[in-house]
Amino acid sequence: MAVLLMHEEANKLGNQGAEETAYAPDAQAGAHLIAPGPARPLLDLVQPLVEGLGFRLLRIRMTGDDGKMVLQIMAENDDFGLTIDECEAISHAVSDVLDVENPIAGAYALEVSSPGMGRPLTRPVDFERWAGYEAKMGLKIAVDGQRRFRGTLDGFVDGEARLRVVLDGYEAPQILGFAMADIAEARLVPDEAELKASLKAAKGK
Repeated sequence: MAVLLMHEEANKLGNQGAEETAYAPDAQAGAHLIAPGPARPLLDLVQPLVEGLGFRLLRIRMTGDDGKMVLQIMAENDDFGLTIDECEAISHAVSDVLDVENPIAGAYALEVSSPGMGRPLTRPVDFERWAGYEAKMGLKIAVDGQRRFRGTLDGFVDGEARLRVVLDGYEAPQILGFAMADIAEARLVPDEAELKASLKAAKGK
């Protein structure tokens, strides 16, 4: 479901009882994943607002051109999603500050959403929490001629996001580790069975 304060139905897949793992990584290591490209200057403004409301910021990004700019904010609550009321609370808080600070030149629309099935992985804790789930990962620079990998998340260890992948020349899947700074994009692969179950549940409401 979407509204312009956009809200996607929160996905309930995953480790619902997972506890937040304590990390003390370089705060800037994953900044390019949380706020890619032109959204980067807004990170220090938006993140404290979202977290001050009790939510976790997953990603912010700017899309469109000068005539139709859109600021997209993706966040989650303790159930890994957001309600419509929570989307609106974030939207109002961010709008009020942006109106005062005026960091975006020209007109823009603000969209607030919860992550869908193919949620982005932007923080070390994401790779730990969703360990065991299938994910896609793209790198900034190719490794042995390959920039895109698909496999099973194997946590976050020694400063690296780990992915268990099938590689040519190896009988068993291999675990590859990637520094956050080397990752261009990472996201979960939507689970078809989970998606069908969600659609079925939605039709029954």
